[in-house]
Amino acid sequence: MPPNPSSTDLNSRNAAIALGLALPADTALYLLLPMYADQFGVTLAEAGLLLAANRLVRIAGYGWVARYYARRGDRPTCTMAVIIAALCALGYATLSGFWALLPLRLLWGLSYAGLNLSTQLLATADLDGASRRSGHSRALIAMGPVISLPLGALLAMWVDPRAIFYVLAAAALFGLLVTRPLPSLAHHMAKRARRFVWPNSLDMWSFMEGLTLDGLFIIGLSYLGKDLLPGGAVVVAGSLMAMRYLAEILLSPIGGRMAERAGPERMLVMLSLLTAVALIGFGAGWLWSCAAVIVVLRALQLPLLAPIVARRTPGPERLQALANRSVWRDIGAGLGPMLAGILLPIAPMLYVYAAAAILLAATAVACGARPPENVSPGSATPG
Repeated sequence: MPPNPSSTDLNSRNAAIALGLALPADTALYLLLPMYADQFGVTLAEAGLLLAANRLVRIAGYGWVARYYARRGDRPTCTMAVIIAALCALGYATLSGFWALLPLRLLWGLSYAGLNLSTQLLATADLDGASRRSGHSRALIAMGPVISLPLGALLAMWVDPRAIFYVLAAAALFGLLVTRPLPSLAHHMAKRARRFVWPNSLDMWSFMEGLTLDGLFIIGLSYLGKDLLPGGAVVVAGSLMAMRYLAEILLSPIGGRMAERAGPERMLVMLSLLTAVALIGFGAGWLWSCAAVIVVLRALQLPLLAPIVARRTPGPERLQALANRSVWRDIGAGLGPMLAGILLPIAPMLYVYAAAAILLAATAVACGARPPENVSPGSATPG
């Protein structure tokens, strides 16, 4: 953040803090629900469905959320999303059973969509400094999970693992302090044509990033490394997940500043190619060293997509374009764990991760090689 932040900087910071305070309940649930499924009154299979539900509802509902956000603006959307996040956290602490928890996961998925759109749109409201703001935004968002994951892991070893969600519900409500100064003006949004439009290169890169980095890599790390790292399972898992967010705090601002100098498209291609090499090494058996490299590269990449979208779709189409990218990433991130569960037990992991790496590299090169793509009004989100 510059010494004399502009209103754009302040709005971007406040929206990121709101998401950073709302997100920990979700990340803590990813840690605790599979390990303590019986205490939540669900089976392990039901726990998997609950953790996927927030992404599935976003695939279908991002377009609706984008239209609501465009009509109402940042302050109403983010305020409602923060309140829902707090209620969901309270529900995780008190409710049991699949059908009681499922509505909370669906509500959180839509709330996250609104907060995510707000952070991206406000960070790119002015192209001057958009990459820098995106990097700082990612760092602020990650601060909540970095604190909540180790805290949740430690509490789970000593007391009821659900007790952490009371604390996280209260933390989410503090987000109301930063949503109040947000603007409430409506956003212009291009009308969608009622026709299918093939995904463009940014869509495909978003899909592959979600599939590889948020899907295959995370599940593979847990699956392949569960017997290689000593210590209590919940503490180990919580530490690994927290390290991922800590990397975002430390490195996403650096990635944003690098993109300001070199250009976000060039950085996306370079970092994606390096990630592809690290994925091949991960599949070849260099588990921990390549995992550390991938975590670093992922954190550097996170601030790049929103500025690229803003540069390529600078008008009222920007909001829909940002929603499209998020949907394709969610599709990939939802498909990745399923592919990992099917392929890792039966296929050589080198083949699995080498194939994913090649596809990630190919989509990144396509993003850099093709001219800027204006997303047409018909680029509707799938579903």
